[in-house]
Amino acid sequence: MISRRHFLGTSAAAAAATTLAGCEAPVSSGSSDAALAPSIARLTSWADRARPITMEERAARVEQAKRLMRANGHSALALCGGTSMVYFTNIGWGGGERMFSVVIPVDGDAFVVCPAFEEDRAREQLALGPLGGAQVYTWEEHESPYLRVAQGLSDRGITSGKLGAEETMQFRFSNGIALVAPALQVVDATPITAGCRGVKDAHEIELMTLANEVTLTAYKAAYLAMEEGMTQSDFGGLVSAAHQRLGFSGGASVQTGEWSALPHGSITPQVIREGTILLIDGGCGVEGYRSDISRTFVLGTPTDKMRQNFDLEFAAQTAAFEAAAPGVPAEDVDAAARKVIVDGGYGPDYTYFSHRVGHGIGMDGHEWPYLVRGNKTPLAVGNAFSDEPGIYVMGEFGVRLEDCMYITESGAQLFTPQSPSLEDPFGNWDH
Repeated sequence: MISRRHFLGTSAAAAAATTLAGCEAPVSSGSSDAALAPSIARLTSWADRARPITMEERAARVEQAKRLMRANGHSALALCGGTSMVYFTNIGWGGGERMFSVVIPVDGDAFVVCPAFEEDRAREQLALGPLGGAQVYTWEEHESPYLRVAQGLSDRGITSGKLGAEETMQFRFSNGIALVAPALQVVDATPITAGCRGVKDAHEIELMTLANEVTLTAYKAAYLAMEEGMTQSDFGGLVSAAHQRLGFSGGASVQTGEWSALPHGSITPQVIREGTILLIDGGCGVEGYRSDISRTFVLGTPTDKMRQNFDLEFAAQTAAFEAAAPGVPAEDVDAAARKVIVDGGYGPDYTYFSHRVGHGIGMDGHEWPYLVRGNKTPLAVGNAFSDEPGIYVMGEFGVRLEDCMYITESGAQLFTPQSPSLEDPFGNWDH
């Protein structure tokens, strides 16, 4: 149980806070040790533990995409800036109104469609991945990029058939291609992208393990520095500063008291007081792979109802974990946790447990497949998910425990150990 802890330099820690929105590059340790709480100052960088994905690994992913294209009757796959483009090509390209696309035919060489003034930058990034020799079709500001896509496909003998557009592609881009190439059928490429990315290999699991261990270690360091009177921003700053000391950019949202009953929190300013329940949720990125962890704890002594709800929540999280195994329909994992919560008096259905039990996770914080009612997709070895049931009593408090897990031949494996109790949320975790 934590009561009042000595805290140094709250303002400096808050100033070191970074946003959680996808930042994943290793960072310096930041503030001087003297400006940090002892639990954070003692942390050292783990950045050298992260092994980057190799060019050979990305090349194998491209070949797997081609196998899935053949199986689904696709003639080509069109990617735009985002995590799928990074996954296959190692090209990090921001969004915007100008179309930049990497097109991978099922047979033949890939090509790139690029604004003319961006060609040098595109070639620079192409050289970092397996498609370094890809032909680049450029378009000037007054020209149509969609005609360049059609041209590139035609040059490779593709004038009809299915062109898979990844699901994050802007509609105006996919529609633009369809309008200039009406013999092509522009279809959803999720069976290809999710078919590749949804099954993690050993290297990906290794990176996700490190990301989750970094976040749990940062959480514990911030928890040990918590003190009455801190604001949400203060505590969030501690979490970010701890991630930074560990060599990665990350953070967490922080909700207290009655606001913890809102699953994604409130913008209402909040202050931590004795007896306050806190719900934190966040993570970091390691070589492009995400962590996602929630912890619930109390400054001071929890009430009996807080303890009871925590124990019920722990049982629900455990039930979901134990239900997850190869071949099990995804919806069954949600049902296992929901039954525990409803049978414990918090029902019916979504009344108190108001969201699905989990989402896929990998390069995106939320990706396929989803552990939700109606998803009958059987779980496969290499799938990775969050396991995060919740009990939210409006006007009082909420409790959510979230750890991520992945599917093995024998069942599910957690990346991080479950939280033992409100009074001892991190147990023997000491990394």
